[in-house]
Amino acid sequence: MNYTVPAVTIVFMILSCLAGFGIPVFLFFYFRKKKRADILPFFIGCVMFLVFALLLEAGVHGLILSSAFGQKIQNNTWLFALYGGLMAGLFEETARLTAFSTVLNKKIGKDANALMYGAGHGGFEAAYLLGVGMISNIAVAVLSNTGKLSLITDAMPPEAVAQLQPGIETLASTAPHLLLVGILERVFAVTLHIALSVLVWFAVKDRRCRLLYPAAILIHCAVDTVAVLLSGFGVHVLAIEAVVGVMTVLSVIAAKTVWKKHHVPETEPVAETADASADTEDPV
Repeated sequence: MNYTVPAVTIVFMILSCLAGFGIPVFLFFYFRKKKRADILPFFIGCVMFLVFALLLEAGVHGLILSSAFGQKIQNNTWLFALYGGLMAGLFEETARLTAFSTVLNKKIGKDANALMYGAGHGGFEAAYLLGVGMISNIAVAVLSNTGKLSLITDAMPPEAVAQLQPGIETLASTAPHLLLVGILERVFAVTLHIALSVLVWFAVKDRRCRLLYPAAILIHCAVDTVAVLLSGFGVHVLAIEAVVGVMTVLSVIAAKTVWKKHHVPETEPVAETADASADTEDPV
């Protein structure tokens, strides 16, 4: 199982890895400095994604998809796309609702915290999927190129080695520039997370906006469902990202509209009046 991964592919993987970790770091400092958001919402966002998406949602997937009905879902592109989108929407928007209603309830007076939470929630996903994921890819590529892949395969069971081979083949044959699409995809995803966080934030803050919570679920479901459907039907990845990008922009417009209508600037000391204008600006 000897494959050579082009050097430019490894370079692009490194760039993607750096972007995966860099996106949340940049957003943290941006919202902290420019919007004066609190620190806590960022880390609560990280924790809620871990608990609701990586633990609870993954656990439910394990139960449902391993059943007879789950097999039917996986064998039907439409059902699988709708199922995945609906589950992601339910779990992740409920994570926001839970966080804003409980541990962040005392922070609800500062609307910029919705942005900071979204940065943590979406940023953790970016670091996990793009950052950590690329680290393993880079390691496998380097070991394969240096003929030392046996250092890890010798310790793996045969079935695991069989699963590893297609991944290495993909790394060796994938057009290097397509690896950078992952960065674009994460930018869209994090932006969507921030927009949806704004919707759920005001659903919790203002009783008149309660319908924004189910609206966020439907938006999340729609974006994920469309992406999975297009992928399942073999649409080119760049075309998929173009569609997702348009849907993300529409979500941001909706979030900005809600923000402008319901945002109430904090009362600031006179000495900080010049900075207070930042809170009346668009959220992103």
